[in-house]
Amino acid sequence: MTLSNTSLAGSQLPLEVQLGQKLMLDFRYFCQQGNSETCRSPMTTLPSELADVISKYHIGGVILFSENTQDIEQIVNLNNQLQSAAHKAKHPQPLLIAIDQEGGRVARINREQATSFTGNMSIGATYPKHDTHYASSVATAIAKELTSLGINVNFAPTVDVNMNAENPVINVRSFSEDPNVVAKLGAAQVKAFEQQRVISALKHFPGHGDTHVDSHTGLPRVEHNEKVIWQNDLAPFQAVIKTNPPGMIMTAHIQYPALDNSTLENKHGKHMLKPATMSRKIMHDLLRDKLGYQGVIITDALDMAGISDFFDANSAVLETFKAGVDIALMPITIRTPSDIGKLEKLLQTLTKAVNQGQLNEHEVALSAQRIYELKKRFFNKKTKVSASIARATLGNPSHRKLEAELALAAITQVKNSDLLPVDIKVNSKVHIIMPDQRKCEAMRQALELYSKAPLQISCSSLQGFDPKIAHAAIKQADWVIGAHASPQQSAVEIGGMEDVSKLEEFALSRQEQPSALKALLKYAKKQQKQTLFISLRAPYEISQFSPYSDAVLASYAYNIDVDNSNRVAGPAFTALAQVILGQAQAHGTLPVTIK
Repeated sequence: MTLSNTSLAGSQLPLEVQLGQKLMLDFRYFCQQGNSETCRSPMTTLPSELADVISKYHIGGVILFSENTQDIEQIVNLNNQLQSAAHKAKHPQPLLIAIDQEGGRVARINREQATSFTGNMSIGATYPKHDTHYASSVATAIAKELTSLGINVNFAPTVDVNMNAENPVINVRSFSEDPNVVAKLGAAQVKAFEQQRVISALKHFPGHGDTHVDSHTGLPRVEHNEKVIWQNDLAPFQAVIKTNPPGMIMTAHIQYPALDNSTLENKHGKHMLKPATMSRKIMHDLLRDKLGYQGVIITDALDMAGISDFFDANSAVLETFKAGVDIALMPITIRTPSDIGKLEKLLQTLTKAVNQGQLNEHEVALSAQRIYELKKRFFNKKTKVSASIARATLGNPSHRKLEAELALAAITQVKNSDLLPVDIKVNSKVHIIMPDQRKCEAMRQALELYSKAPLQISCSSLQGFDPKIAHAAIKQADWVIGAHASPQQSAVEIGGMEDVSKLEEFALSRQEQPSALKALLKYAKKQQKQTLFISLRAPYEISQFSPYSDAVLASYAYNIDVDNSNRVAGPAFTALAQVILGQAQAHGTLPVTIK
């Protein structure tokens, strides 16, 4: 499918086409029967009903989740089917096919096939020594893999400045607490993604870095004054727009009273401060006029609690479009054929709003034109992709080598009282304490791989262990490794709002893990054992565990990418083992301040 010279410009297209182009749908699950609330059948091949939805309503884009991306051949076939459906529309436009492939904890494609890297904060840890090298090279590799699959939009990079140690949703997805560092690394990634023909989406405007509420589960509010907002929250967006303006910018479902203290009535009949996504002062006056951004603005997912708890689907889309946003992401849920009626009602609501003047007809046309121009700029004549090229691209040796190099370059030595590198003697006994058994196994195998002498390794998993057995193992050990990962995973990391209930299943054990680990480290010190603490995620937790540790390392990641009968591994564990055993040095620098 191409944008031919004879096709209508976006602003000249019929209204129903313009409105369809302004919607990005998810087809995460689809069932021929039943209801959408219970449907959990992954959509891996495009059913005729959904193909008809795309072509009949001129849908502008879709977002893929891990359920839609099960293996290379399947992803390629699905994306070719999606583009073919868009091609059959009366006024055909190529489809935006988007994904959250930030790297690190947010990666939707099977880690055993795609290269997921160790994430933004690990890149931030390399900045003092390597400048923007890893930001650029990682984005280039991710973009090449996405392009080979037919995915043309990546909801990345995250340029939120993580200023809050309690931030449940950003933390290691942020490069740094320093807005200048965030700006430089973000700009480098935008440039690298888009040089590979993948549209980047800078997020989450105007900033999600100083919140203690996850907008998937609530509505955060940032109480910064305007000076702080410009110096911290907005600074990376302003810098990137000036140097490498991205194809898209994604909104945040956050209240910013210093930027807009006006209210609107929600579905409960109560007046509330406008979330940034629905604020014209923020989305139009600030982002368009003051910051000069002329690209496409897309909402964060509209099914998130920060919006859906307060607005029905049709009202939410209407308010975001009134604010000046171009694309509504995940405006309604389509899980069964009967759900398609909800899309028809939404489009009827929007058409009526234009005809009655609630939505400005000229602004809708300009918005459609921005989407049209973005597609014209990024899409070449060929939209069909090849599975053989994708197989050669995903997880190829050069990308895996880069992944390992970043993981090692990021390892940060925060403390060392004559423990590291560990002096290994034949049959040295090591006891490892990890958040779960899989991480235990990854650490064990990495140590065995790099040790110059045989090791005797035992392990306690914090998900469930017998303190008596753990105490006995610690008594026998020559030295102890304790590791923890906080905060717990947010909904975005494991998929989205559909997965919030999964987090709650493990909430109690997760809450108990820090105290259990602390007790075991205290016991080890009482037994006069040397102890190493490893922060596997946001390093703020180091202040809790450092008093009971002779040495402290930070890895910012714990991805396990290979899992078969013989080997459990991940780049962060491999890098940690190399540093622990003296095979490599830790050159990373903490990107955030630890009390």
